[in-house]
Amino acid sequence: MSQAEKIVIADAPLRWQDVVAVARHGAQLELSPQIWARIENAQAIVQRIVASGERAYGVNTGLGALCNVSLKGEQLSQLSRNTLLSHACGVGAPLADEQTRAIICAAIRNYSHGKSGIHRRVVEALLALLNRGITPQVPSQGSVGYLTHMAHIGITLLGVGNVSYRGQIVTAQQALSEEGLQPVHLGAKDGLCLVNGTPCMTGLSCLAIADATRLVQWADAIGAMSFEAQRGQIAAFDAEIIALKPHPGMQQVGINLRALLDGSEVIASSKGIRTQDALSIRSIPQVHGAARDQLEHAKKQIETELNSVTDNPMLLGTPDNFRVMSQANPHGQSVALAADLLAIAMAEIGSIAERRLDRLINPHVSGLPAFLVANPGVNSGMMIVQYVAASLCAENRQLAQPAVLDNYVTSGLQEDHLSMGTNAALKLHRALENCTQILAIEYLLASQAFEFLKEQRFGAGTDTAWRLLRERVPAYDQDRWLAPDIAAAASVLKDPILLHKALPNLN
Repeated sequence: MSQAEKIVIADAPLRWQDVVAVARHGAQLELSPQIWARIENAQAIVQRIVASGERAYGVNTGLGALCNVSLKGEQLSQLSRNTLLSHACGVGAPLADEQTRAIICAAIRNYSHGKSGIHRRVVEALLALLNRGITPQVPSQGSVGYLTHMAHIGITLLGVGNVSYRGQIVTAQQALSEEGLQPVHLGAKDGLCLVNGTPCMTGLSCLAIADATRLVQWADAIGAMSFEAQRGQIAAFDAEIIALKPHPGMQQVGINLRALLDGSEVIASSKGIRTQDALSIRSIPQVHGAARDQLEHAKKQIETELNSVTDNPMLLGTPDNFRVMSQANPHGQSVALAADLLAIAMAEIGSIAERRLDRLINPHVSGLPAFLVANPGVNSGMMIVQYVAASLCAENRQLAQPAVLDNYVTSGLQEDHLSMGTNAALKLHRALENCTQILAIEYLLASQAFEFLKEQRFGAGTDTAWRLLRERVPAYDQDRWLAPDIAAAASVLKDPILLHKALPNLN
């Protein structure tokens, strides 16, 4: 996607793909005139509250357990500034630039509903960060669902902290100066708007959806290769049989597998060699399909959240007839549950892949040379890469433990049930990376197994997938440094264009 491409937030819902376009591919983000009008209407309500002196949480009171402390005048601007500085206390390695950009995009979407009361100039400053490539350095740890990550983004607007800019880490002040931008003067409620809501977990989850969507498609292609290399019994994928268990994901996986294996002489000549295959071989539609169904559920939950108002308090109506509503929309339970569920599903994609690849290297069940090398003994072959896959599966089992079930009490008993949705989204990212590596290893092994079967024709799709890897990784004739081979296979799986170019009919 080119820098010239634009995503315009207007009346239509924002899609997870739009967040990915901005965060990962550099699309410009804009707001339509009617959106700016909504933002300015809510800010006018804030100004009316400040002028009247009516107490409204977060507008002219302290925050959290300090909600009964009334503030006025210059204290309101100072509160906003202090909110960002005091909340910017995260720890750990910084988020990747695309992760921070996704969070900013989701935050702008939240403000676009015109229920927050944030100043227009603050939203314009956030847009400038995205569109001019200034990315705050945001520590990855410390969020119970909200607050810390957005605070680190917010202090960038003040010229505080460090940013990623033109390939280097520089001070926020330097980057703003080089772009001709001034630090933002905050007003009433701006600080609270910047740290509140669910954009952190939601933006991160949009990127995770993109990766999961790509991986479940690759899992079908690579699983089909393993099935073929082990001369599986194709009757298990019969359309009539698959239709008798009408889960949508399972139906799509069945369609994919039949298309990938179409025309395979290896499969045709193997009919009847065994009564049935091991479950990791014959249950690909059931397991992959279930993961796809959970992914579809997660997409709905996350896109709904992306298009929701997640601020507190909300400002409804007009300056002449308004309501200030304190509620709990910043609680991110829906996204936390969706991210946890998707982590379980992707851990299972990796788990069944590890079982399939283990069978490929095991001469007791594979019917192929031990560890997929022509001269085993002096060569260890692909023995140890299975250990790597097993280790990654073990880590994914830990990452699949639900984050949402962890609850802690914060802010002097005021915030006593927390979603932990940002933790859920971050561990989902780690699980997806592990799953990518497991599938890359299976891809490597299945392609090597094909070297011993290539006197017969492979399936229409599996042959394409094999040749695609061979453009980057040669056949394994004798022991060599294997880590670069795995990295090369993983790079294929991470390329969003390559999949649809090589296998355009795979869904």
